[in-house]
Amino acid sequence: MKKAPLFILILFISFSGISQEKRPRNLTAFDLKRLHFGFTVGFNAMDVGFVRNYEADDFIYADVSHLLPGFQVSIVSDLRLNKNWNLRFLPGISFGSREIHFYEYTSGQGQGGLVQISNADNPVALGPSFLDFPLHFKYRSDRVNNYRPYLVGGLNFRYDMSAKREYDGESDEYLRFKPADFYLEFGFGVDTYLRYFKFAPEIKLAVGLRNIIADDGRSPYPQFVESIDRVTSYIIMLNFHFE
Repeated sequence: MKKAPLFILILFISFSGISQEKRPRNLTAFDLKRLHFGFTVGFNAMDVGFVRNYEADDFIYADVSHLLPGFQVSIVSDLRLNKNWNLRFLPGISFGSREIHFYEYTSGQGQGGLVQISNADNPVALGPSFLDFPLHFKYRSDRVNNYRPYLVGGLNFRYDMSAKREYDGESDEYLRFKPADFYLEFGFGVDTYLRYFKFAPEIKLAVGLRNIIADDGRSPYPQFVESIDRVTSYIIMLNFHFE
């Protein structure tokens, strides 16, 4: 047991030496470019957060029970500001899905709980199709061999092309979301320098800044909107940049 700390120390020193071992570098002049381009493909999961209006006379509880996968593509425009900072504009389009379940509170036999509403189409599927206009700052650490971790953050204006201005008579939607929203986005990734291009996996979180619920309720079901005070959009993204 007394030899264990010494063994761990030797193992740590050996691992540090291996990780810092110099290897042939790919794309040695890539980071000297003032401006470069690329493209992004990725996956997302879209969620919404509901703030309840408990003062509503006929209270309906809404929630997204589980997250569904979505897809997105974008174009990368990257401007080098200095050694560690870049400014990035990544216009694109993203598709997703949200299934909103509606519940009502019932009480019986001295116990109460939430049960799904049986006389309404439940759940209601809302599939946003966003036009994305993100503007991000990217902070990169110093390059180690062919890897360079980074942090990214900024704002994104999204416009939902599938959002409806009014309720459709044939639709089963009891809520309407506003089409435009600003998002605060932040995440991290690793630039990987390959032989012919740079590849970067990235994880990012987007938080909507506006209340996106439309004030008008669908007749004759105004209680669905009246039960909600605020709706905030959230998006989790796994992106793969090719530059």
